This record gives sequence, structure tokens and C-alpha cells, in this order.
Amino acid sequence: MTTASFQDTLAAHQCKLSRKAPRVLQVNTGKMCNLTCVHCHVNAGPHRKEIMTLETVDRILDWLRHTEIEIVDLTGGTPEMMPHFRYLVQAVREMGRSVMDRCNLTILNEPGYEWVADFHAKHGVHIVASMPCYSPENVNAQRGSGVFDSSIQALQTLNALGYGSDPALKLDLVFNPIGAQLPPDQLELEVDYKRELKAHFNVVFNDLYAITNMPVARFTSYLKRQDSYQSYMQLLLENFNPASIDGLMCRDTISVGWEGDLFDCDFNQQLGLQHGSKAAPDRLWDLDLSDWQMRAIQVGTHCFGCTAGQGSSCGGATV
Repeated sequence: MTTASFQDTLAAHQCKLSRKAPRVLQVNTGKMCNLTCVHCHVNAGPHRKEIMTLETVDRILDWLRHTEIEIVDLTGGTPEMMPHFRYLVQAVREMGRSVMDRCNLTILNEPGYEWVADFHAKHGVHIVASMPCYSPENVNAQRGSGVFDSSIQALQTLNALGYGSDPALKLDLVFNPIGAQLPPDQLELEVDYKRELKAHFNVVFNDLYAITNMPVARFTSYLKRQDSYQSYMQLLLENFNPASIDGLMCRDTISVGWEGDLFDCDFNQQLGLQHGSKAAPDRLWDLDLSDWQMRAIQVGTHCFGCTAGQGSSCGGATV
């Protein structure tokens, strides 16, 4: 049974988790999504009402103009379902910043969202797309019936626009394990993905991110229903890897919620571990970056998910 705290584990391995100069602003646009995936740490779904307003978008953009942030990483839910998504992307690109979109692929095939693929290509959006496996059984088990076929169709659409082959149109895929286990070696798995997707569907992509399922929200509920929560937490603790610390996203990323609240990462966001108090949360537009770098990173037992095995962050393995 897991008893060690994350802070104690860091100390025992003589590790220090500190900030670097922020280069990524990760914006969670809300919890509305066209899917209800088993592993989702956001509890996103079609009936969620939390969504970013135009006022919040404008305040984020105003703050961003006065920073040297390089990348705006859009996540959700399904970011494209936020009504002001295109306005936000265009404004960020006009600043000369990169935009990364955490796209679930199936949104490209939803009625009313036929614009997504062409819009992303026109604005050079870096697409990071969830694809838990290259076989339909595993994908549909984790993400829902029919999701695999829809995802393949979307990937073929993106490939036809140059994604995965044009250096200006980067397409990365994300692997999450099925159930309570750690991801396999990221580089070896990428070779398998590229071989199988090319051979069976003529699909190409750039990089694969292998991301550990985080014991947060819907995945925690799944683990408890399977009576495997404690064993999974023990697995994460036993596989703690000190070498994973340097590449963790919380070191150079600022996470902002759909209302503008400040967090160290999207996982902390879903756990309500914001900066400031719940009654008076700190807002991004009030943040001074020199102050940010001096603040301690808030941690908890869920952080063992990012530091187990080869490590796991928004960009995949960290070691």
C-alpha cells in the first residue's frame, strides 16, 4: 500500500523540483467533449457546461502579448468545441507564437466541425492526437465504439493536407495504456505504430508520446471499480525514476483553467490545486513571471504518475 508522500520521495532521492523560465502556456478551454474516455483525467464529456468565455480569452491574449512565452498548448475537453477557438488560434499565431492543439481526431468528423482540418493546416497548428493503439479493439475499449475508424479517417484527412510529411505541419500521436499498467518503451512503441499504421492504413505521423494514465478523476473511479487503485499507486511508487524530474512539464509550463485560474499542470487543475485560495484564486492576467519562478510547485501522490518508469509529461516520456 502506498504510504510515502511525493515530497518525501523526492528528498529520499536527493531530487529538487524547481521551475525554469516558462516557455509553454497550457490553456484548458473547458470540459466539453464529444467523447467520454475511460482514462480521461478531466471528466470531460458532451454534457459538461464548463467552457471558456470570450472575455477570458481576451484577457489571456492581452497577458500573452507582454511575455516571451513560445508555445500555447490548447487542451480540454475538446478545444475545438470552445466557441472562440478559431479567434484564439489566429490571435496567437499573429503574435508569432506556436500553437499546439490536443485534438481527439474524431472531432474532424462531427457535424459542424468540418472546418477543423483545413483551419489547422492554414494556421500551421501542431496537432497532438490521442490514439491509444493501432488496433481497433484497444482504441474502442478505451475511447468508445467506432472511435478507431473515425480516428483513422481523420488521420488520412490530415495526411492529405500534408500533416506528418510537411515539416510545417507536425502531427504527433499519444498512447495511453489500457488499464492499470505503465506504458512500454516510447521509442520502441513508435516504431510499431509507424509500421502498422503505414502498412494497414497508409497513415504517417511524426512522433509518438507515451503517457501514463494519471490517477485523477475518471481514471481513479475506474481503478476503484476494478479494486486496483492501491496496487496501481504502489506500481507507480515502486517505479519512481529520479531521472524523470528534469523533463517534467511543471518546470517550464504555466497551466491556466477555463476561468483563468493558475495551476502548475493540467492534472493539478483537475484536482483543484490552484494558486491562491479556492475563494480567491490567482488569475493568469495578474501574474508576474519573475514571481512565478519563485513559487513552489504544488505536488501530491498523483505526481508519481509523471515520475514512474520512463517518466510521463505532456510531451510523453521524460527520460
